[in-house]
Amino acid sequence: MNQRVPSRLSNLSLALVLSVSALACAPSWAREGVDVGKQSWATRLVPAEQVEQAAQQQYAQMGQDARQKGALLPDNHPQVVRLRAIAKRLIPYSMEWNKRATQWQWEVIVLNSKELNAFCMPGGKIAFYTGILEQLQLTDDEVAMVMGHEIAHALREHARERMGKTSATKLGANLISGLLGLGSTGDALLNMGGQLLTLKFSRENESEADLVGMELAARAGYDPRAGVSLWQKMSAASKGAPPQWMSTHPSGSSRIQEIQASLPKVMPLYDRAAKPTQRFDMPKRSGAVYNSDPYRHLIYWGVGA
Repeated sequence: MNQRVPSRLSNLSLALVLSVSALACAPSWAREGVDVGKQSWATRLVPAEQVEQAAQQQYAQMGQDARQKGALLPDNHPQVVRLRAIAKRLIPYSMEWNKRATQWQWEVIVLNSKELNAFCMPGGKIAFYTGILEQLQLTDDEVAMVMGHEIAHALREHARERMGKTSATKLGANLISGLLGLGSTGDALLNMGGQLLTLKFSRENESEADLVGMELAARAGYDPRAGVSLWQKMSAASKGAPPQWMSTHPSGSSRIQEIQASLPKVMPLYDRAAKPTQRFDMPKRSGAVYNSDPYRHLIYWGVGA
């Protein structure tokens, strides 16, 4: 009898160990949506607060300069109202990807420019150029894909990652410069400037932003299949000189194939999501006519709010 008890206990302990191990592994496959892994080690080299503060200052200066030049669209402009309405649907789903997003003062501005460009700076500072909206005739779903992609860069802190890697490189340069007696020359050669608006993300960053952006759009009720038509439009627009927005983004058939391959992960989220009650592209999509005041239910927010 005494010999059987340890055997039973051993079996029970083994079962418990296996159960705990299974639970520990569950998050890697149980989460519904996309999986892009952990953030880069380089983000830990630069304080998030400093990056976000720098972004706020640069964003505010950019808005002020645009206002002085008459290039900042007013809060009641249809495109501004449209983008802020779409952003308000995407933003609540960003918190899962970055806890700091709950503290961000989100802003959306639209700049009157022919550039095919859009971005989201650290801290939730979103900007669209009229060129990308008007020249490509983006649907709401396509706008959500662009916006989700740019928000994903901020959530995954790709700018902070790039700055961290630059800092690590400069640290190495300082050590080498000191050993070789080069003074500040080595630093100057390896200085990347650190300007948030000119940072170029890696292909891995871009692929990651595609995936996270697709999920954000899908959860917000925007069709992630619009990513295919978006990049078809961007590819057509790239004939000749590539648009600025594409200059740092991988393009071509491989990009579309990657999006199509990821659709099974996000389409269930879109199918269950509450869809927007108001479409700003309805006349284009269905021939419907806007009511006399299509924006009366929206709360204006962002710059100046």
